[in-house]
Amino acid sequence: MLEPFTLPFVQRALIEVLILAVGAGLLGTWIVLRGIAFYAHGVGTASFPGLVLAEGLGFAAALGALGTAGIFAIGVTALHGRRRTGYDSLTALVLVGCLAIGVILASDVFRSGASIETLLFGSLLLISWQDVAIAAAATVCAVAGSLVLGHRWMAAGFDPESATALGLRSKVPEFVLLALIALATVSALSAVGALLATALFVVPAATTRLWTSRMRSWQISTVALVAVEATAGLWLSVKTDAPPGATIGVLAGVVFAAAALTRALPNQLRRHAPVAASLALLAIVGIGCGSSDAGSNAAASGSAAPIVVVAATTQIGDLVTVVGGSEVKASTILKPNSDPHDYEPRPSDVQATADAKLVFVNGDNLDAWMEKIVNESGSDAKTIDLSLGLPVKLPGESEGAGASKFDPHWWHDPTNAEAAVLEIRDSLVAVDPSAKSSFDANADAYLRKLAVLKASITACIEKIPSADRKLVTDHDAFNYFATAFGIELIGAIIPSQATQAAPSAGDLAQLSKLIESENVKAVFPESSLSPKLADAIAQQTGATSKYTLYADTLGAAGSTATTYLTMMAANADAVVRGLSGGRQSCSIAGL
Repeated sequence: MLEPFTLPFVQRALIEVLILAVGAGLLGTWIVLRGIAFYAHGVGTASFPGLVLAEGLGFAAALGALGTAGIFAIGVTALHGRRRTGYDSLTALVLVGCLAIGVILASDVFRSGASIETLLFGSLLLISWQDVAIAAAATVCAVAGSLVLGHRWMAAGFDPESATALGLRSKVPEFVLLALIALATVSALSAVGALLATALFVVPAATTRLWTSRMRSWQISTVALVAVEATAGLWLSVKTDAPPGATIGVLAGVVFAAAALTRALPNQLRRHAPVAASLALLAIVGIGCGSSDAGSNAAASGSAAPIVVVAATTQIGDLVTVVGGSEVKASTILKPNSDPHDYEPRPSDVQATADAKLVFVNGDNLDAWMEKIVNESGSDAKTIDLSLGLPVKLPGESEGAGASKFDPHWWHDPTNAEAAVLEIRDSLVAVDPSAKSSFDANADAYLRKLAVLKASITACIEKIPSADRKLVTDHDAFNYFATAFGIELIGAIIPSQATQAAPSAGDLAQLSKLIESENVKAVFPESSLSPKLADAIAQQTGATSKYTLYADTLGAAGSTATTYLTMMAANADAVVRGLSGGRQSCSIAGL
């Protein structure tokens, strides 16, 4: 039952949450007492521009988040003035400014949403010892602040007017409290993320407040509750293969709801609350154990003989499966229709990688989280970056993966897919030379299909007059496809290679004018993104948006794009139909 805590990455995560429990528990009581829960939530979300700056300029994300959080605390304190306006209104005012700056930086300055999702949503599975050290420092500061200034915070919390009359007029204690909350929230970003910080800082304190009125017992019980909820949530996330931050958040919410409901019960029914709580706990344990057993049985049923291989993306996973055949046991981290730009790894991802001999990644930060998964798993697997040494580069593209102009969506050119197949074949042969003939045969057969695919798509596109070969997509992911098949890429709704950026009003207006002036017939939404913007622009410009493309992922089971070959064929058919106004199609047999 406790086997999850034998895993190294879970042990590090447990240390992190137990350290955070002390700071979050102490500060949580002050947050609830002072009525600044919205500030506690807002300060983490307001770190967005700092994260974008850190990613764009190349310095530590934690420094960017901490800098923005500090400015946020100063801004709220300065505007609070003589308390004519409440903290909620001031928090909203400063928060809007921070978010607006962040969106502008992400979309118009760096043309990227940056790799910020891990810090907005958090991932206990990918924390480092540096994250643990930051959490420890924040907790020490929280304890020291509570010991030195706790009486002032309490006086201002219970009776602000009397506190002022007694001479407690300095804004320094107020600023220190807000700054400590900002520091603690930033320290929790890597664990639960800014958007789930209230699961540690607010909900537990609000829960224990229902049952205690003394400050000291409130603080002790809150620290204990945070520790219990975080530990239980971490255990349950491993058992159910769910994101840890979200699991902890849901568990905290359930505990609060149960506590509030019990509090509202008549006295005679309240006596039965411990029994109900015990039954609920047993149900949770049963769910977790049942999930774990299913996973272990599935793992046990597999053969130990094949090479254990992990692929980061669905496209690479399909190529590895085809080339490896029965000689390979392949696991794919991403699932169909999931966006690699904002994926949060699951416990099973780390566990699967621990046993791998080879790990194949796409490269150029499309799946940057894969490096942390490999590190946290303790695996000695060799990581193969398939973006290195591509035969086809975009015009003007810098050399090497990670270069500033490198487009990570290289697989949309079948020539690059051919190179990936050869690299996969050679890597598998290096691990198991005895299966070389099988790998060679599989690769050769697939290369022939890729040649048919490329020739067929080329023939389909050539049927469209060159003046009509103008492509507008959801985000900037089809440069390779356009270049390979002689299509002019007019623009993208999200002018970035990352899906988390946001288009500005100017971007959309300029794109709409281009669509009208160039007589573009179709705007193509993507399967893993909301089609609302594409639909709106199409309606405004008279283009159609009914043809969907697969950009970053294969399609789900039952779709027309469950493999790399069928995905490319489906994209080609959608493009031909869209650019021809529905008069032509592209059908490729034998895939």
